[in-house]
Amino acid sequence: MGNEAQKNRNNLAYTATQIQVLEGLEGVRKRPAMYIGSTDARGLHHLVYEVVDNSIDEALAGFCDTIAVTLGKDGSVTIEDNGRGIPVGMHPHEGKPALEVVLTKLHAGGKFGGGGYRVSGGLHGVGLSVVNALSEKLEVWVKLDGDVHYQGYTRGVPDAPLSVIGEATGTGTTIRFVPDATIFETVTYSYESLASRLREFAFLSAGVKLVLKDERGDEYREAVFEYEGGIRSFVEYINRAKDPVHPDVIYVAKDLDKVTVEAAIQYNDGYGENMLCFANYVNTTEGGTHLSGFRSALTRSINDYARKSGLLKENDDNLTGDDVREGITAVLSVKLEDPQFEGQTKTKLGNSEMRGVTDSVLSEGLATYFEENPASSRAIVDKCVSAARAREAARKARELTRRKSALEISSLPGKLADCTLRDPELCEIYIVEGDSAGGSAKSGRDRRFQAILPIRGKIINVEKARLDRILANNEVRAMVTAFGTGIGEDFDLSKLRYHKIVIMTDADVDGAHIRTLLLTFFFRFMTPLIEKGYVYIAQPPLYMVREGKKEHYVYSDRELEELLNALGKTNYPIQRYKGLGEMNPEQLWETTMNPQTRTMLRVTMEDAIAADQIFTTLMGDKVEPRREFIEAHAKFATDIDI
Repeated sequence: MGNEAQKNRNNLAYTATQIQVLEGLEGVRKRPAMYIGSTDARGLHHLVYEVVDNSIDEALAGFCDTIAVTLGKDGSVTIEDNGRGIPVGMHPHEGKPALEVVLTKLHAGGKFGGGGYRVSGGLHGVGLSVVNALSEKLEVWVKLDGDVHYQGYTRGVPDAPLSVIGEATGTGTTIRFVPDATIFETVTYSYESLASRLREFAFLSAGVKLVLKDERGDEYREAVFEYEGGIRSFVEYINRAKDPVHPDVIYVAKDLDKVTVEAAIQYNDGYGENMLCFANYVNTTEGGTHLSGFRSALTRSINDYARKSGLLKENDDNLTGDDVREGITAVLSVKLEDPQFEGQTKTKLGNSEMRGVTDSVLSEGLATYFEENPASSRAIVDKCVSAARAREAARKARELTRRKSALEISSLPGKLADCTLRDPELCEIYIVEGDSAGGSAKSGRDRRFQAILPIRGKIINVEKARLDRILANNEVRAMVTAFGTGIGEDFDLSKLRYHKIVIMTDADVDGAHIRTLLLTFFFRFMTPLIEKGYVYIAQPPLYMVREGKKEHYVYSDRELEELLNALGKTNYPIQRYKGLGEMNPEQLWETTMNPQTRTMLRVTMEDAIAADQIFTTLMGDKVEPRREFIEAHAKFATDIDI
């Protein structure tokens, strides 16, 4: 644990008097999305993170080093820690045990008065009470003062008063809950999503062990996450499939009076920016003041060193923020007493003082590093100068993709069959491979709101190229121009002409490859399209089974087998669609493009770190990680062309 946390251990009392109540639980079950963001899978997983956040707060304070999450066969989730235990004494104002107050009162917790925790991620204090309100059943065991205290709840209401059920050794809290199936769209937890988040927690809390156990399937699964290297290990983990520009991870850390700033940086030979920033363990995906301070310090420090060392000449322009962030992998973690997050889901830090603090700490740390590591520093500056040259080339290439306005059709790519409506919310564009499929799609579409953009062959692999080379690719230029958003520093989501961008490729290996190339391009250069849910994958049928004059379309081998069983398995004619061009326009409309009957997959950003790893592994330059991935996952491959 950090020295500051250890130093404060003795004077950090955590008692019932520190549990402050701000308001009741009314409305949580009626409007759960207000408190957890949504009632889909993301909201479901948020319940676990709210509970784990409380255990992490104990770790932040220096009182907890092991946290275990268990997925039970009965659909329950159990979170156990060895922290101090939630206080069980009578609350001075509520007339009931502090534990019950925490579990039944919104905005009740030890994070408001400044006595229970120095810093905390669970700022709003709604965590446990909201989890309780949205659970069919919740049970809590607290080991404290030599006793095990227990209380059970049903949909947020206590089953009985808090009671002592046995003796205890040590301290800690165990919470077991079953999410309410009448509230959530799904109550099935993803092992992979939980593992990713717990790994993140472990990287951010060096020395704390997080364990994930899955008892649901036929085979028991368990993962242990513990990283003594902290965020340095985090950067190494993210960069493991990439070639670093310098061998060491730059590490800067400073513990001030009420703020701790910690950053780890390593450049790789790629062209993207991978920046993760956290405030009190909360992943601030929209950045905030701490990220602004980091970026300004990075840009200024590299320019200062480049000038001082003669790597930038007197007549050279300064490197821009984009130049110095090309190929960077960085993790920024700040801890502060009174974080101001925007919204309950806490995606952006708003504390104005953090901009200056982070800038100051990073500037000082980077200046020291550059002075002491001239070889690595030169390699970093060379990378940034090379990026600056490519930026100028990309600027010229970008001019070719710009449209003057959404109404000037003359600047649209010639092969685009545009729609007649102009409201982006009503419009959709299909990216279709090949002229044959493009012809069928153009003939079968509803031209009022459906646009068709045929692309020829496979677009450039953007994982291995800079923006100037990417924009020299005709197919990429056509897409950027058709979308209307621009690209790179010109990207403007408000100018997007279609709110559904549908990738429609053949159901074969080549089609899958083209789809992957397109997704890589969107992920690296038009990330907001995915974040806003504007990217879809069409699901054309694999087979057509003819039963007399009736046609049955099926979308998988399993569906085909079920259909044939239902039909009695007589010799019905079966057509296997290898390509979209094999369908006539009416069939393509009926099966794949008609909003009333089609099935489409929406591409989401559930786990950006995992997505980055997959794209780097499968599309990057390093062969060994790709070979290992294929060897590990080949047994899951289906529908492989031979």
